[in-house]
Amino acid sequence: MTVDASRGAEAPPELIQLLTPEGERVEHPDYDIDLTPEEIRGLYRDLVLVRRVDLEAVALQRQGELGIWASLLGQEAAQIGSGRALTEADMAFPTYREHGVAWCRGVDPVNLLGLFRGVNHGGWDPAEHNFHLYTIVIGSQTLHAVGYAMGIQRDGAEAASIVYFGDGATSQGDVNEAFIWASVFNAPVVFFCQNNQWAISEPLEKQTRIPLYRRASGFGFPGVRVDGNDVFACLAVTRKALADARSGQGPTLIEAFTYRMGAHTTSDDPTRYRVAAELEAWKLKDPIERLRAYMFKSQIADQEFFETIDAEAADLGRDVRKRCLEMPDPEPLAIFDHVYTERHPLVDAERAEFATYLEGFEA
Repeated sequence: MTVDASRGAEAPPELIQLLTPEGERVEHPDYDIDLTPEEIRGLYRDLVLVRRVDLEAVALQRQGELGIWASLLGQEAAQIGSGRALTEADMAFPTYREHGVAWCRGVDPVNLLGLFRGVNHGGWDPAEHNFHLYTIVIGSQTLHAVGYAMGIQRDGAEAASIVYFGDGATSQGDVNEAFIWASVFNAPVVFFCQNNQWAISEPLEKQTRIPLYRRASGFGFPGVRVDGNDVFACLAVTRKALADARSGQGPTLIEAFTYRMGAHTTSDDPTRYRVAAELEAWKLKDPIERLRAYMFKSQIADQEFFETIDAEAADLGRDVRKRCLEMPDPEPLAIFDHVYTERHPLVDAERAEFATYLEGFEA
C-alpha cells in the first residue's frame, strides 16, 4: 500500500506500509509477512517496554542523574522492526539513539544509561551481542559497518551488517564514502536511515531535494522507503534487505520515514523551531497505538494482555531507575586504562598529570 509520506500532501508511491495508522492490515506484493499471534504480541511488548525505558531515562536526566539522553520517542517501530529482522550472526552498528535495537540484541538498558551517566564507555561487549558500541560522531559508523561487511564477505560467512543513521547524517562525507565502498565491493550491508525529519533544528528540506532513498540509485544499489511507524513493514523490508545482502546481492538503503516526537537530546528545545501542529499530526500515527488497534480488531489480544504489559513496563521502569542510581562511580584514573591495548607514553604522561591534579583536592 502507498500512503502519505510528506507532512500533509498525498503520498508518493514508494512508501511501503503494511499497517495503517488506524490499525488496518494491508498487503504489499513485494513485502509479504506472516506473523503468528505470539510474534505480534512480542512486537507490541518490545515497543511498550522500550518506550518505558526511554521515558525513564528522560526523567532521570531531568533530575540530574544522567548528563544527557537522546530519546527515541516515536521511532520505536523502526528500531524494533529492523532489530527483530536480524539473525544472531548479523552485526549492528548504531548511532546514540538505537535503544530499541539494543533491546533486540539483548543489551541491558542500564548499560545504555551508564554511558550517558558517565560511569562506563558503553558497558557491553560488542562481540557478545553483535551490537557495536554507540557512535557519537555523526555518520562514522557507516564506514565501520561497510568494513565489517567486507570482512564477512571475505570470510564467506552467512551474515550481514546493518548500520543506523539519521537524515542529517546523509549530508556527511563518511556516509557517502560508505555508499561508494559498499556499492563497488558489493558488500553485504544494509544502510538503515531513520528519517525523523529533523537534524536537530534543520528540517529535511535543508538536507535533500529528493527522497533520501533515491540517493542509493546514484551509487548503484537499490533503495526503498518504508513507513517507519509501521513495525510490520519495517520488519518485512529489513528482513528482505538482509536476506539479499547475505545471498550476495549487495547493499540496500532503507529510508524509514518516521518522526522524532521528542527533542533531539535533552539539551534541545524543539518548540523553538517546529510548530505544535506538526507534532500533533504525527501523534495520530503513533507506532504503538496503531499496533494496539490492530490487535484489538483482530482479537489477537484482550484488555488483560495490555494491562499485563503496562504493569511489566512499570516494573521495568522502576528497576531501571533503581539500578541506574546504584551504579558506582568509576575511579577517575580508569578513563586512561583502555585507550590503547598496550602502554603508551603520551597516555602515561596524561595519566600522571591528571593524578597530580586530583591529589590537589586531598590537601
